[in-house]
Amino acid sequence: MIPAKFEYVRPGSVDEAIRALADGGDDAKVIAGGQSLLPLLRLRLAYPELLVDVGGLDELRGVTDAGDALVIGARTTHYQLVHDPLVAEHCGLLAEATETVADPAVRHRGTLGGALAHGDPAGDLPAVVLALDATLIARGPGGEREIPAADFFVDYLTTSLQPEEILTAIRIPKLGPGWGYRYEKFHRTAQSWATVGVAALTRRDNGSVAEARIGLTNMGTVPVRARAAEDAAAGAAASREALRAAADRADEGTNPPADLHGAADYRRHLARVLTGRALAAAAGL
Repeated sequence: MIPAKFEYVRPGSVDEAIRALADGGDDAKVIAGGQSLLPLLRLRLAYPELLVDVGGLDELRGVTDAGDALVIGARTTHYQLVHDPLVAEHCGLLAEATETVADPAVRHRGTLGGALAHGDPAGDLPAVVLALDATLIARGPGGEREIPAADFFVDYLTTSLQPEEILTAIRIPKLGPGWGYRYEKFHRTAQSWATVGVAALTRRDNGSVAEARIGLTNMGTVPVRARAAEDAAAGAAASREALRAAADRADEGTNPPADLHGAADYRRHLARVLTGRALAAAAGL
């Protein structure tokens, strides 16, 4: 299909982009790689009157070592994340999950910021940044503000970004010694959206799991933390049996969708099974 008519601007700086968004109001949208927005435009599921293209703003691109955290520009592509040495060293879960996103063509164009700002609970990366306790940095007419990942995703395809704000960067704490990770994903066909995905992190100490973090993909209208399973895994023996028992609580408090790809009960079952696998792999078992 052909998108509805819209105006198009390509600002030369973030400040120019913010002014353009403010002028466009609720009818303006930001576009970077276009891998999330363009399909909506073509299907006429979105009708922006103005597109603000930030794809040429290099200040929004790249990975920086900020001491105890990595700061990743929102326009950094999936391909760059997969191949960046800092991400591999300090935030391997992000690289591992990003490598499962769609196909090489999409990963060369799609951006981390675009995937997060789109707010699709079936996308892989929202659950990952949630498990990593990331902070998202937005800039608008009133200046810069920091938004914890837990507060960023509000509802289906809805985030806490204001209409005139731009997501500029994502700050992710480095994983220290003892942390392991795994992203487990079930999808019906290669390159498709996850039916269910699990982003798991564990910190081992003296033969047990001292701490666990679990983010779930496509188990509600927003990415969710499997808090009950996290609590059950913390302090458990680093064994497959103990972690499988903890994973049996992964679906508690979730509200998975029911669609052509799976009923809600099927997704609950997948969440438990995949969480067990992800926890075991993250614990090095």
